[in-house]
Amino acid sequence: MKHTPQMTVPATYMRGGTSKGVFFSLDDLPLNAQQAGAARDALLMRVIGSPDPYGKHTDGLGAATSSTSKAVIVSKSSQANHDVDYLFGQVAIDKPFIDWSGNCGNLTAAVGAFAIHKGLVDADRIPENGLAAVRIWQANIQKTIVVNVPMCDGQVQETGDFLLDGVTFPAAEIVVEFIDPADGEGSMFPTGNVIDQLEVPEAIVASGVLNATFINAGIPTIFLNAAELGYTGTELQEAINGDEKSLSRFETIRALGAVKMGLIASIEEAAERQHTPKVAFVAPPQSYKSSSGAPVNDYDIQLNVRALSMGKLHHAMMGTAAVAIGAAAAIPGTTVSNAAGGAQASVNFGHPSGTLKVGAEAKEVNGQWQVTKATMSRSARIIMSGQVHVPA
Repeated sequence: MKHTPQMTVPATYMRGGTSKGVFFSLDDLPLNAQQAGAARDALLMRVIGSPDPYGKHTDGLGAATSSTSKAVIVSKSSQANHDVDYLFGQVAIDKPFIDWSGNCGNLTAAVGAFAIHKGLVDADRIPENGLAAVRIWQANIQKTIVVNVPMCDGQVQETGDFLLDGVTFPAAEIVVEFIDPADGEGSMFPTGNVIDQLEVPEAIVASGVLNATFINAGIPTIFLNAAELGYTGTELQEAINGDEKSLSRFETIRALGAVKMGLIASIEEAAERQHTPKVAFVAPPQSYKSSSGAPVNDYDIQLNVRALSMGKLHHAMMGTAAVAIGAAAAIPGTTVSNAAGGAQASVNFGHPSGTLKVGAEAKEVNGQWQVTKATMSRSARIIMSGQVHVPA
């Protein structure tokens, strides 16, 4: 029987921060995939290898984790005073859908380098040496991000000695600035409170109530107290991801919190919105050994944070969630700043792979908290570029 041959699409495989994804220039996609819809989703899912009931992504470029099942589309910007538009898709592993509801902060670090490599940034904005400030319009959340890409002799500098916990090898440091990072429209705190009491089934916690900070900054995030959940805040992936009961408990909390934040109307809708909101739990600083076996000392950090993405405990920290951590740490009375011992403009926090420092500029205007900018350092590099072959 004759079958349609594979088609080829120009693509670049990149690491950004502690994530990996397949990057496309919008103009390189097939015409029917250059706009949102079923054709685009089908193409990107097949590139990644989803849906895969075996959970391995054997027949695609994904690596069967939330950190590596990602697709990015970049184009010349349609916005004034921006260089490129950046659209992010979180590809489900075992289900046939892509969540377009939020950003990936880690891969944001790679967007600037990709855009320069693809000639999407005007030449007069790229210095021969120094930093190229690539102005990105993040299309998922309608926000501006500035990625400072190091340049050397007219080329993107990818190698360097900057070490990022969760990434094995050193690379060049890329400073990412999230401008006005409150996600979506309205208040950064959708309930109007820095802490709320989230009612949950008594099977989740005996009291039936959890103290929670609901924040829209970087990405919608629910911050809980580790102790109220029976955790220390020093847990590694195996402590959570091997326990289906714990994962189910977190998913119930996430669904209830999403309703409370106004992201969905009923908890049933949470199954189709897996990328947002994120759920994280925080605790005061405590020493532990990271997933690599390296010690993390309590005197080097201000708090511990563990976060879940796409239903599993993340191996490090999502970049967008780090923005939320920085924003919440800068504001008095949140679960995050309370765990850190008080509000502060920058925090170094512990996560499963080590530590990460993030800063945020916060101010109170007419009784409402605003964060004007959040900043953190990441790294990025091209792993492979060429063409991806996709069954038609």
